[in-house]
Amino acid sequence: MSKPKEVTIYDLARKLNVSIATVSRALKDDPVVSKKTKKKIFDLAEEMGYRYNHFARNLREQRTYTIGVIVPRLNSYFMSTVIAGIESVANNEGYTLIISQSSEDAGKEIASAKTMFNNRVDGMLVSLAYDTEEISHFDQFIKKNIPLIFFDRVSDHPECTSVLIDNRKGAYEATSHLIAQGCRRIVHLTATPKRNVYIDRLAGYKQALADHQIPFDEKYVLINNLSQEAGTQAAAAILQMNPLPDAIFAANDNCAVGCMLTLKKAGIRIPQDMAFAGFNNDPVSTVIEPNLTTINYPGYKMGEMSAASLINHLNGVNSIDTTNTILLRSELIIRASSLKTKSDSE
Repeated sequence: MSKPKEVTIYDLARKLNVSIATVSRALKDDPVVSKKTKKKIFDLAEEMGYRYNHFARNLREQRTYTIGVIVPRLNSYFMSTVIAGIESVANNEGYTLIISQSSEDAGKEIASAKTMFNNRVDGMLVSLAYDTEEISHFDQFIKKNIPLIFFDRVSDHPECTSVLIDNRKGAYEATSHLIAQGCRRIVHLTATPKRNVYIDRLAGYKQALADHQIPFDEKYVLINNLSQEAGTQAAAAILQMNPLPDAIFAANDNCAVGCMLTLKKAGIRIPQDMAFAGFNNDPVSTVIEPNLTTINYPGYKMGEMSAASLINHLNGVNSIDTTNTILLRSELIIRASSLKTKSDSE
């Protein structure tokens, strides 16, 4: 079966007895063409199955109107809200997204970067994998002046913007709140300290202990992949500690919930025996009983800011290296899981 002939603007012009220039302007929504004529052209284009030739436009403008997005995981509530924010801004500006997940693997991240580069994306938005050691695989973009913005899990680079929250401050506030509840033996559940988010949350935890004259104890830092299953395993290790900790601060909510559920089954009362705080304000934090104290992390806003900054650069509004870091506001949300005293609940 032969392939049907593609409908062109010449076909539309001939059918409506108007000039090719009029059809071309109408399809670009040029105000020179009247609304009545535009409607006729759009209606006929739809009826005849006309498809706008993006490829030809892209060749003329030397743009693909695509943005590459690399994230560690797609099955994360936080990351899905970031992508929703990116998509909202990108779609409004006429860009489409190519989204890839590294699955927390540096090798996959490198392969994704190469694919994005070969697909000639106009810009890149990246949140780094757990085990990414260095970022030379993004040098190809920088050499071609393709803007690159890191968000959430970032890497310092003089020619790249980073969009994130003050993770150190958030961890400091969560840990200080637990200390204010009378807690002194506070376990910190975190991931491998290669990424800025976990380095900074650990630093905030340590700073809060130091400011309250509580000695830091390495045995209270448990490193895992921060999944709910890892939280279950962490609970088993916690139950072996003597004396038992009186609080847990987890670097994300999923891990905190896995840990809470296992400790509750073992007869630990929360918050009376052990207070809990998480990070991210994942929906699971309001499902678990008692509800989980956490740090609200504005994922959607982070996505919007990242995309807007990138597109502004592409449109020549600002230079990537003029604003090296964009810090978004986070806040401590106090819920029942941490309230050992009544003072904070009133």
